[in-house]
Amino acid sequence: MPASSERPSKPPAKPRVKRLVKASSPSPKPFLRFFHSESLRAKTLAVLTTLEKAKDRTKHRDALSSIVVELTDSGMEYYFLRPLKLAKAGFFVEQSANLGMSATTVVLAGVIRSMIGGMDGPQLLTVCSYIRQLME
Repeated sequence: MPASSERPSKPPAKPRVKRLVKASSPSPKPFLRFFHSESLRAKTLAVLTTLEKAKDRTKHRDALSSIVVELTDSGMEYYFLRPLKLAKAGFFVEQSANLGMSATTVVLAGVIRSMIGGMDGPQLLTVCSYIRQLME
């Protein structure tokens, strides 16, 4: 048996790295999420950051309204139109759904712009905070 000084040395211990993200655990409440484009995410984060840092947050109501409308459109496409395409429901069904979603989102966009357009600074921050929470 070789002397203890002749034993092969152990490889150096690897430093432990702290995990930045918690391991996903089941949520106590049911939820659904949708995936949107990287460009929409970047645009959303830019608008949120700009509004949050602004002295007069009300000057950014239009930008926030536009982002909420875009996120709504993206969610509608993800939850309603994409499944129809995956199911190969057919041209007529898909076109009818597209027309219906377009009409719905036009009406909804007006409501969104009206509601956000009347908010004060703290209310706008609450909306921003909620959107950020959804993006985590």
